[in-house]
Amino acid sequence: MKSQEIKRRNKLKEEKPLVYAKVARFKEKLEKGESIAIVQFQYNYTCNFHCQHCSIKGFQGKSNRRQFTIPDVKNLSRQADEMGLARFVITGGEPLVFKDIDELTAAIDPKKFYISCDTNGWLLDKKKAKHLKSIGIDRVQLSIDSLNPKEHDAFRRMNGAHERAMEAVDAALDAGLGIFIQTVVWKERLYSDEFIKFVEHFNKKGIGVFVSYAKPVGAWEGNFDVLIDKKDMKYFEGLEKKHNVFTHLTPAYGLKMGCIGVKGMFSVTQYGDVLPCPYIHISIGNVFEEPLKDIVKRGLSIKFFGEHVDTCTVAEDRNFIHNYLEKKVYGKSLPVHWSEVFTKKDFRKEVFRDGTKS
Repeated sequence: MKSQEIKRRNKLKEEKPLVYAKVARFKEKLEKGESIAIVQFQYNYTCNFHCQHCSIKGFQGKSNRRQFTIPDVKNLSRQADEMGLARFVITGGEPLVFKDIDELTAAIDPKKFYISCDTNGWLLDKKKAKHLKSIGIDRVQLSIDSLNPKEHDAFRRMNGAHERAMEAVDAALDAGLGIFIQTVVWKERLYSDEFIKFVEHFNKKGIGVFVSYAKPVGAWEGNFDVLIDKKDMKYFEGLEKKHNVFTHLTPAYGLKMGCIGVKGMFSVTQYGDVLPCPYIHISIGNVFEEPLKDIVKRGLSIKFFGEHVDTCTVAEDRNFIHNYLEKKVYGKSLPVHWSEVFTKKDFRKEVFRDGTKS
């Protein structure tokens, strides 16, 4: 285990003993075939940006469907805690425009979960950073797409976005708020000098860079030119040895999980649907209709999520992209119900479609 990882665990043990106790069981739970997922909570799709690559574009707009209330959040938190899950990411949309961010964080319960918050940085000044820390947010995941202001602002379709985001970095550091940078990387950018300089810039500040591989969903639906392949992923593994840079495929907690869909992360939408990951817009169940544990059990019964898959299915696996996204998800109202996408052959042999063992 790396020294940085040991330091983080010791800090977690001291500051959040209930969370640490759950994290300490991750290896055991994974070996039993249970989920240790981050709950990526898409609480509200309201956003102040209109980014080129927006992955939740198809979820935005008016809807008459039931939406989360604070009591609903408390119920979700309780169920996640009972399952031994330890991490929440508050996302949207843009969480810092939420008027009830304080109540939302309290409902999740910082004592029981390590809580991260996605942001584009527009509203993250020094006062806001200190406030987020005070209410129990452990870390912000700040999206920046280039060191070049014009490129970043164009990508985010918001003049001044880059300046605000860079100021947000310093605000988080000054407040002692945990931070890492999230950035989208497509095939061309991966091999660019700009990307290396980008990583080095934030690493010098002591900040890690999380890479989200470009995916052909949302506003980028059908954009296959940006996709990476296994050769590109191998190249990135080399970068991980030289820099503090990582993806969701990077081993964490000493565990090499491969694709973390359902087993290491799932998304809960504003309307209660549970998605295998933020970019696979297929509902494996709805928390307003059945217990979370049953939904996750169903998700793990699908071979793409219950078995070890050593790639990112939605960013690299052209078979999955073509046969499941293009043919069964594109052009439909989102999210698409699992029964419209997966057939008997997609389920693990030892389980039936309802998730029970044979």
